[in-house]
Amino acid sequence: MQQEINDNLKKISSWKRIFFMLVFSVIVGLVRILLWAVILLQVGSTLLTGSANENILGFGSKLSAYLYHILLFLTYNTDKLPFPFSGWDLIEDPDVPTIE
Repeated sequence: MQQEINDNLKKISSWKRIFFMLVFSVIVGLVRILLWAVILLQVGSTLLTGSANENILGFGSKLSAYLYHILLFLTYNTDKLPFPFSGWDLIEDPDVPTIE
């Protein structure tokens, strides 16, 4: 049992994943700030013009999908690295690099 734990602690892929998880945890904070900006801009647009801004809708949608992909990575649901290590539109891209 102790040997298995030692082997797991020496795995480079685990430490690489932890490093990327820390990096993407910081990115999540920045994305959350941007999402709040999008929310406030849409509220302002709706109050001033009566409808949501189409340009901001697209950006908000892509930003939300990006946050979703980061969260999938952080929760070990995928090994695919999100942007900037893969394409921005990471939907079904088989060529996305992984941490291994």
